[in-house]
Amino acid sequence: MSVSDQAQRQIRQPLSNQVLSNIENKRVAKIYAITNQKGGVGKTTTSVNLAASLAATKKRVLMVDMDPQGNATMGSGIDKNSQIATVYDVLVDELAPQQAMVFSPDAGYHVLPANGDLTAAEVQLLEVDGKERRLKRALDSIATEFDYILIDCPPSLNMLTVNALAACEGVIIPMQCEYYALEGLSALMGTINTIQQALNPNLKIEGILRTMYDPRMSLTGEVSAQLTEHFGDRVYRTCIPRNIRLAEAPSFGKPVLGYDRQSKGALAYLALAGEILRRNEQHEHADIADAAVLQG
Repeated sequence: MSVSDQAQRQIRQPLSNQVLSNIENKRVAKIYAITNQKGGVGKTTTSVNLAASLAATKKRVLMVDMDPQGNATMGSGIDKNSQIATVYDVLVDELAPQQAMVFSPDAGYHVLPANGDLTAAEVQLLEVDGKERRLKRALDSIATEFDYILIDCPPSLNMLTVNALAACEGVIIPMQCEYYALEGLSALMGTINTIQQALNPNLKIEGILRTMYDPRMSLTGEVSAQLTEHFGDRVYRTCIPRNIRLAEAPSFGKPVLGYDRQSKGALAYLALAGEILRRNEQHEHADIADAAVLQG
């Protein structure tokens, strides 16, 4: 090895360490919107139970409730009607999100709560400059404080959903394996494409989650096969089964992990959290490898 090669090798090693250090220092939360324009597909159930499952793996999690019904807030053990500040204040008055966040000891994660006040936010934001990015600005300010931020969206395309899609990097789409679900998915894809072009070019489909899954039904298998054919590995391997414990847990103000940890529903959401963590770990390793290549 020549003197020149030796010198270059000595220079490269600290540079590579610096790259790794930079990647570590710049680590911010993965922000996912959980949405589907079709109602009754398990969006809030997924938001609450995925947040709890990620928190159970010692991840720092924030769940943002963007639905005026406030079901994700209540399902996390937070009384939506007793909150001094909510996501409404963050969107309309640009209150710092830290002043509205609440920690749920039963769930193990932080909640940016919502209640009926949020209904008025859409009207009040209409005349505001940059109204589509109000949530993004708020979440960017706290992105280093969390590992995952999950946004529970309302079952419609309104200014609240637009804010969620503008703020996130990926969309998790819960859907039932039924005939009309494919039609709804097509409409959602159009919405995502529109948001990509107008507001968030980095937006992507993080994953499609099959919910209320019943393998005994032939249509379930047919729709599942079509999803896999069109979306490939973006369809999560984990399926969420129909499970009575998942339906009962919200009435106790708990994620299913805190209600019946051994139920099929709880185990399924733990498996989903594991699948998401493994995917992100693989992507992170690929990023580090790419950085090393660029350093020569």
